[in-house]
Amino acid sequence: MSYTQKAGQQAETLACEYLCNQGLTLIKKNYHCRYGEIDLIMQQEQTIVFVEVRSRKSNSLVDAASSVNWSKQQKLQRTAENYLQKEMIHSSIPARFDVIAVTRHQRKPTQIDWIKNAFDG
Repeated sequence: MSYTQKAGQQAETLACEYLCNQGLTLIKKNYHCRYGEIDLIMQQEQTIVFVEVRSRKSNSLVDAASSVNWSKQQKLQRTAENYLQKEMIHSSIPARFDVIAVTRHQRKPTQIDWIKNAFDG
């Protein structure tokens, strides 16, 4: 496993722990379909929360949150629709897309930013 893959897995674990500590419940990790992958699918009260986890070093040119571009948003939306259809979750149940941006610093603790409702789905 490459350094990037390990860092990504660590970021997903941190994000999941962070969100669980904020009161969300994990439904599924790494949901895959032909359209793409959703890192975490969680529930907050009655809302399904699709979470994209992004990890960057503090000196990266593009910060973690900004790396979720329009193309990635489209893939996440199609993947979420696939999940909802597969699990037969009715469209009246609220859902949203959040981004967890994990920034790794050399000499400071890792920073976690939770962007709720990061884009419309």
